[in-house]
Amino acid sequence: MRYILWLLGIVIGLALIMGGLQISASERIEVVQLYTVSQTGEKVVTRLWVVDYDGHAYLRGENDSGWFGRLQSSDKFTLIRGERTGYFTHTVKNENIDTINKLMREKYTWGDQVIEIGMGSRGASNAIQLTSEKS
Repeated sequence: MRYILWLLGIVIGLALIMGGLQISASERIEVVQLYTVSQTGEKVVTRLWVVDYDGHAYLRGENDSGWFGRLQSSDKFTLIRGERTGYFTHTVKNENIDTINKLMREKYTWGDQVIEIGMGSRGASNAIQLTSEKS
């Protein structure tokens, strides 16, 4: 029984360490808040990484992520970056995904690697170009 409790303690400890590492990796550098609307009309806030390239901010997302689906079904959305709140439209620019992946790796360093271990390769991600809309 003592060995089972030790094993259980080790498993729980590793899970807590991995969870803490993932939170630390994802929240230690710039994170934006994306506001989208669910199918039921509820506002949903998603915290995401952002990089700048060629005069635009870019997000990176997977086809099967909920926030990306909500973004795809909206014409305009709200994004908070630092102290600035803005309204944006988006364009998927997958021809830029290699550059966006490189910029994300440079900006978020080891955090990008930690998240990639948990999520898998970023090669099939979408490069999402944001365009500011005048409100």
